[in-house]
Amino acid sequence: MRPDPFSLNTYLVRRKVLKILGGAFHIYDPSGNVIAYSKMKAFKLKEDIRLYTGEDMGTELLTIQARAIIDFSAAYDVYDPRAREKVGALRRRGFKSMFRDEWLVLDAADAQVGLIQEDSTGLALVRRFIDAASLLFPQKYSVQMGGREVATFKQNFNPFVYKLTVDLSGDPRGALDRRLAMGAALLMAAVEGKQQG
Repeated sequence: MRPDPFSLNTYLVRRKVLKILGGAFHIYDPSGNVIAYSKMKAFKLKEDIRLYTGEDMGTELLTIQARAIIDFSAAYDVYDPRAREKVGALRRRGFKSMFRDEWLVLDAADAQVGLIQEDSTGLALVRRFIDAASLLFPQKYSVQMGGREVATFKQNFNPFVYKLTVDLSGDPRGALDRRLAMGAALLMAAVEGKQQG
């Protein structure tokens, strides 16, 4: 029996290599077992990301939907279809994210409860202007809630495969809803894929 993907404190998001029409993502538990899968269609005007328990896409775990077709400060609502509820939302900080990625973490009522921020402005600028720099200085994000770091998302050094390690061990009481954390990691992996590809 597979563990509930939202009960884990660490996992890995991996983007399938050379996926031409859209993107495919696998999420692995610490033992290397696939616990969730997402397949994105190419050429969609409005982002709609669905996360399933496996490649058969039989059971949907999360839905991430963009609020607008084109939005510089894009907002994405995260829904749990099993519980039939909105978990929260993630809003990219448009102008600031040109230099250093920043995302607001919002609760179900759109009140800000946290911030996801790329590690440093200097490294972020180097990554944006020198293609090979992301190989030498992979992205790292810090998730802050209530003035403390509750999670990190770290891109692994690999020139051929995009991998993002999610570590929620700094949040033993679950201040950050694990469904929202997984939605954020998947969204960042998808957005990063578009920036690099």
